Amino acid sequence: MSLVSLAGAAALAVTPPGTAVEPLVVVANRTPVVAAESGRSVTVIPGQAIRDRQVLVVSDLLATTPGVGVTRNGGPGGVTAVRIRGAEAEQTLFVIDGVRLNDPSVIGGAYDAANLLVGDISRIEVLRGVQSAVWGGQAIGGVVSLETRLPSAGAFAAEGTAEAGGLGTSYLRGGVSGGGGALAWRLAADAYATDGVSAARGGTERDGYRRTGASGRLTADLAPDIRLDLRAVWSDARNAFDGFPAPAYVFADTRERGRTREALGYAGLTFPASAGRLKNRLGLALTDTRRRTFDPEQAVTDLTFRAEGRVSRLEYQGEADLTPDWRLTFGAEGERSRMRIASPSAWNPQPQPLARSTGVDSAWIQALGRPADDLTLTLAARLDRHDAFDDHGSGQAALAWRPNGGGTLVRASLGQGFRAPSLYQLYSEYGNAALKPETAVAWDLGVEQKAGEVRLSLTLFGRRTEDQVNFAVCTGGGDPNCTGGRLGYYANLDRTTALGLEATAAGRMAGFDVDASYTRTRARLEGQAGAPDQDLPRRPRDMASLDVSRTLPGDLRLGLGLRYAGESLSDLWGGPPLKSYLTLGLRVELPLEDRISVYGRVDDATDMAPETVRGYGAPGRVATFGLRARF
Repeated sequence: MSLVSLAGAAALAVTPPGTAVEPLVVVANRTPVVAAESGRSVTVIPGQAIRDRQVLVVSDLLATTPGVGVTRNGGPGGVTAVRIRGAEAEQTLFVIDGVRLNDPSVIGGAYDAANLLVGDISRIEVLRGVQSAVWGGQAIGGVVSLETRLPSAGAFAAEGTAEAGGLGTSYLRGGVSGGGGALAWRLAADAYATDGVSAARGGTERDGYRRTGASGRLTADLAPDIRLDLRAVWSDARNAFDGFPAPAYVFADTRERGRTREALGYAGLTFPASAGRLKNRLGLALTDTRRRTFDPEQAVTDLTFRAEGRVSRLEYQGEADLTPDWRLTFGAEGERSRMRIASPSAWNPQPQPLARSTGVDSAWIQALGRPADDLTLTLAARLDRHDAFDDHGSGQAALAWRPNGGGTLVRASLGQGFRAPSLYQLYSEYGNAALKPETAVAWDLGVEQKAGEVRLSLTLFGRRTEDQVNFAVCTGGGDPNCTGGRLGYYANLDRTTALGLEATAAGRMAGFDVDASYTRTRARLEGQAGAPDQDLPRRPRDMASLDVSRTLPGDLRLGLGLRYAGESLSDLWGGPPLKSYLTLGLRVELPLEDRISVYGRVDDATDMAPETVRGYGAPGRVATFGLRARF
């Protein structure tokens, strides 16, 4: 178990039964802190909310949180981009059980959230804004942290879920846990399948999706206050998709398909020092992503692309209480990333793969303290030494002020960040070894107010990113980067800005559980040579979400979810805009006894099938029924 997990468990353990508990925010500070003491903007989706909303795909949950936009190329299994506060998808860092998921073989080094199912996930935290000071260069936009269920020592326990629905969809999930003495363990697995819809909007051929996954955790108490923590997550996904067949070469039905296998492993050791005054964690994490695409219509070989991305990471984190009011957290990290890609074709069925690697070594420090009883201050600094880009520093300051005995909470933060170009952007056939890192500065200012059982919040935010990497199309004119017939290359073309506000309301109103949010974002592209300033594509200026649920006599629970996204640009080249949409979801769950319940839902009940990427389809209305049991 990590330091943050140990501390979080300890904090909850000392709380008397029946006492209201402020939710712990782990991801924001990399050390546990109650929400009212975090100066950073973070949303927590607890396990009960995940269960209640019956959502299978993590990105569908993320799309209901303030400031988060999600686009998907078609139905389930299509490339899924998660953008926070108008930032790029490759500027969002994904973390599961403390292990970073971003794939170095993807064009921008982003994490494709297509194959990330809820599965055994017990908690999700979304941290918004530039967070490089404690999380490194991939966190310019924000951080999405997921945690799987912890092992439970003691008697054997098991639970399972089975559901089936429209479009030939089925889902099975099971988990078992137990332990005794110094050991505790948990194993879980799931399987999801759907016939899907045509990825090409208006197509007639369904593009199906199949995914299986498994996870496991083991903790061993080697001695008092010394614990070994082992974790593993694995998935294997297969999806069909559409392309641009001859002779028209327009987006239409094809028989193309892909396969993605993802695996991660982690081994950590927590131990004290200095008579228990210093808490320490040593960890080794490995991630491996392997992707293949196939086209049965291609002569000689049906394999059209293969990629392997691997990251190894060695990290140390320490934590010490300097005084009763000040805590110091610090760490050192070494990361090595490797990309290996090839594009077989009919005229070159066995090309020489392109293999490149890089590394970054980092050190960071953070001080969290209370200068006054109603004020919490967080100061953080980081130094990254990248193999290709030398040293880069980043810092962040955040404060939380609680006047009126905590009924009001004021938050503010200011942070810097940088992101190194990906291996693909540097070294692929479109690469540019002269690229510079992207840099960003961001701020936010927010206020929360408790009104009875409801908490209201309003946050203003802004970000400015320099030297953002984008694709430059070769159009002639003697550009030295366009020799040899290149179609284009990656360049530091852009300056982007984002300015907006987030409003939320959550709590109980007249017996209903309500969770509502509204986000207004103006994300702009500035300074691109030869192009006017304009909105960034696929970033609706207006997004809103409303979830309402209520438990009736007999423990029958009803729920309703609305999600709205306004009109947005489809691309930067003058294509027609993506239309606004409003989707409605309905759900119900009925316990049959203490350990068994039945449930059902209707997704997109109004059959909007929203188009989030130009030309791609969406499932539309789908009804599902399921059964849950625990033993």
